[in-house]
Amino acid sequence: MPPEVTLDDAEFVSRAQAGDLEAYELLVARHTASAYRTAVLLGAGSDAEDVIQEAFVKGYRKLSRYRGDSSFRSWLLAIVANETRNLHRSRDRRTGLVLRAAQLSPRAEAAEDDAAGTLLAGERRAALLHALRQLPERDREVIVCRYFLDLTEDETVAMLGWARGTVKSRTSRALTKLRGLLDVEEVRHG
Repeated sequence: MPPEVTLDDAEFVSRAQAGDLEAYELLVARHTASAYRTAVLLGAGSDAEDVIQEAFVKGYRKLSRYRGDSSFRSWLLAIVANETRNLHRSRDRRTGLVLRAAQLSPRAEAAEDDAAGTLLAGERRAALLHALRQLPERDREVIVCRYFLDLTEDETVAMLGWARGTVKSRTSRALTKLRGLLDVEEVRHG
């Protein structure tokens, strides 16, 4: 087994902060899957790879600011979440401009979302992801962190930059909303 496999993130981070590009590449390889899942689940869709690439570049540039107060994974996933938010903001601006310029109805955008949703495998997964997309952004973020990425409460606090009590209360409220959305979806599709 190569020595890199046995090193933990802290050792890789120290090496990368000292200028070892290979150590950062190994961190990227180790965390690409969870970064990708985060971007997709937070709504990046087909832009998820671009989002994580930008997040890894920003992570490398900001590596000197990483102090180890939280796990490297949660620090990196916070960057991914921020990049996904940036994507949403730019999409919203572009969509608004296109709608105003072409005077399209909002149904056109909903039809695109519905078409993308049909590509998801399995009705239950599709219903869950549909309901997840209907949640407000902050509710969606906490659900994704806790239940899709299996982050601990501490990692969720670090990733989202919220107080522990906020994470607890937002998780509870978001789960209630999600259950309600799933119940409505089940009744609708019987």
